[in-house]
Amino acid sequence: MALARYKDLCIDTADARVTAPFWSAVVGLSVSYQENGDAVLSGTAREQTVWVNQVPEPRTLKQRVHLDVYAGSVAEVEALGARRLSAAGEFAWTVMADPEGGELCVFVREQVPDYRLYEVVVDAADHAATGHWWGEVLGARVVEDERGFTWLDEIPGAPFAALDFGTVPEPKTVKNRIHWDVTAEATQPLLDAGATVLRARDGAIRWDVLADPEGNEFCCFTP
Repeated sequence: MALARYKDLCIDTADARVTAPFWSAVVGLSVSYQENGDAVLSGTAREQTVWVNQVPEPRTLKQRVHLDVYAGSVAEVEALGARRLSAAGEFAWTVMADPEGGELCVFVREQVPDYRLYEVVVDAADHAATGHWWGEVLGARVVEDERGFTWLDEIPGAPFAALDFGTVPEPKTVKNRIHWDVTAEATQPLLDAGATVLRARDGAIRWDVLADPEGNEFCCFTP
């Protein structure tokens, strides 16, 4: 039985007025701005929501969480403000950087849907352990691949094809600039499963900020 359900995505940024229009165009969502300077990207389903939150700390390292997207060409993503990081033909996809330097992977397709978020990808110290943990939390199907990654699909509520975990040698040392939120009946079952509390809800926030066993931040909303 799942402990939580996928709710939405959050992207940290130094400047929402730069980052939000980029991701709005890349993913195929509308954009609106909050009084505090943050932005929200919206689609035809509530689960497609992406919060673009301004934070004081700059991006300093390769992101441990990044998004894979569909596009008609690499050039059209470059025209939106991205720059190419991988060489042509190096992979079956193209690694790019958004206007603030955050990584994304672009998968070129002849037929591109209106909503273009393909996958969410997470670096891990142990892809199998982290993938299985999230599979149990979200009630998703878990597939281990001998090439060194684990993916989740059939994720209830998720507006993308898969959540991928791949092992990397470098440890997590800074807060992830992309995370997802979940809803749950209660926070305690997540803690019993191995999550930790980074910040409990208080007068300023109505959710609990948690971390999975590898330290990846996520927010939990309860009734």
